[in-house]
Amino acid sequence: QVQIVESGGGSVQPGGSLKLSCRTSIPAFSAAAMGWYRQIPGKRRELVADITSGGLTNYAPDVQGRFSISRDNGQSTVYLEMSDLNPEDTAAYYCNRILGGLAVFPWGQGTQVIVSS
Repeated sequence: QVQIVESGGGSVQPGGSLKLSCRTSIPAFSAAAMGWYRQIPGKRRELVADITSGGLTNYAPDVQGRFSISRDNGQSTVYLEMSDLNPEDTAAYYCNRILGGLAVFPWGQGTQVIVSS
């Protein structure tokens, strides 16, 4: 059974930074496109950043220039560096493999990010 474990969330003030980690046991991780998603209670989970197996990245418009996704294939881990955080970034953050535009595996427990003064 694939395991996905997100970590690194916390409470920060507006303008602050956090780095999220997602450690996985996804088979053939280096060949997998990966994504970071976030979900606010009562709203749909949304994709905020993704990275291809070749390292190409894409970002949602509202995080472009503030978030950076990266991966360590040797550790089967994907990261999300977040800077200049604002209250609208408050959410639970999750990662998953992306295939055909869809998340592949059951979701992990996520990691909570709270941005508040």
